[in-house]
Amino acid sequence: MTTIKPAEGAPGARILGVGGYRPRRRVTNDELAQVMDTNDEWIQSRVGIAERRWAEDDETLVEMAVAAGGKALAASGLAPDQVDLVIVASASLRHPIPGIGPQVAHRLGIPRPGAFDLNAGCAGFCYALGLASDAIRTGSARHVVVVGVERLTDVTDRNDRATAVIFADGAGAVVVGPSDEPGIGPVAWGSDGDQYSAIEIDVESAFLTMAGQAVYRWATTRLTETLQEAMDKAGVTAADIDVFAPHQANLRIIESMAKKLGFGERTVIARDIVQAGNTSAASIPLALGALLESGEAKSGDLALVLGYGAGLTFAGQVLRLP
Repeated sequence: MTTIKPAEGAPGARILGVGGYRPRRRVTNDELAQVMDTNDEWIQSRVGIAERRWAEDDETLVEMAVAAGGKALAASGLAPDQVDLVIVASASLRHPIPGIGPQVAHRLGIPRPGAFDLNAGCAGFCYALGLASDAIRTGSARHVVVVGVERLTDVTDRNDRATAVIFADGAGAVVVGPSDEPGIGPVAWGSDGDQYSAIEIDVESAFLTMAGQAVYRWATTRLTETLQEAMDKAGVTAADIDVFAPHQANLRIIESMAKKLGFGERTVIARDIVQAGNTSAASIPLALGALLESGEAKSGDLALVLGYGAGLTFAGQVLRLP
């Protein structure tokens, strides 16, 4: 019997570069108060958001993804022809066919890579990052561009204060490559499908709806164990974590998680939501990029990330920052 030759992968995978794109338009809480029954104090006390970015017509999913992916490629030092897989995570695609992954890859100048879209809601980036790491370690890919991109304003009722004050637009990307030592820990992921309708796009209105209190309770009571599982799988403890950058859904959730895990002053806590709002699959790479650019995080730091959202899906990893 002929034996199929096994793939030859790398011992580990790591992030080589990070890039992001934030839409031009800033929307403050005071601006929203002009069109709905809300105010700055109400919004900040409940979700911690001071402003968010809303994309203009020319800032399409593809344009934002290409901008973020291009920055990540430049930061990685790789040429486009060195990339052989592109994964685009998004929950706001207006048309499922064709996907935007191949178009994003083409616009980045990457010749004939594997390319596909992934929808795991706000957990999409972490799901895609786990797949990228596995592809490199199993030999299915050598270098991978992972993009999280959203135009949630396309599916948000801008007069509904329950959602319009929260959701926003943007793109974040990383380039993942081989490493002699693992720079991306094993993914701790799962789903609680019994609550699949807690976040969904209503068929009749085509707008996003969310059972905010139910999602808040779920995130603050059920996901700390996933963060601990991610650290256990990576062989680290909370004392080893330099940066905590979970999905930027709600500042109160972020602070609750950090407190439960016992993070002290030494650990940098990502609070990108204050200026960016909830950008779903884009939020984690955007937050990491902002921390690296500001100098709050530095190359070699250990970061703990966790994406969670519609489905309800969740995924967490420990990362070594580039």
